[in-house]
Amino acid sequence: MENIKQTDTTTDLIEAIIEGVRRKKGHGILDLDLTKINNTECNHFIICHGTSNTQVEAIARSVEETVEEITGQNVWHTDGYKNAQWILLDYSDIMVHVFQEEWRKHYDLEQLWADADFITYNSEN
Repeated sequence: MENIKQTDTTTDLIEAIIEGVRRKKGHGILDLDLTKINNTECNHFIICHGTSNTQVEAIARSVEETVEEITGQNVWHTDGYKNAQWILLDYSDIMVHVFQEEWRKHYDLEQLWADADFITYNSEN
């Protein structure tokens, strides 16, 4: 029964994260499901991008606010707000990566984690 609860909690958190990205019109929303890969530090990477550092920061803040509003959870750790080229939001089992588009292409996490299952989300509501 504990695994079902964890799955529901994870699903709820992912849905809240996606909603937060959509509220600020984030692009290229992708969930890399890492659960079938051994020795990963988390179970999911949610990746998206914005077109400017202002939008990237707005997306990240929207994710934090939306997740707290919908699930009551707070982000455990953040990094990257200072330059807003790549902001990381750590929700323990889920890491959210909000990039500026050029930095997303440069780091190419999708290729780095090509063994993961990919779920693509429409950016529109």
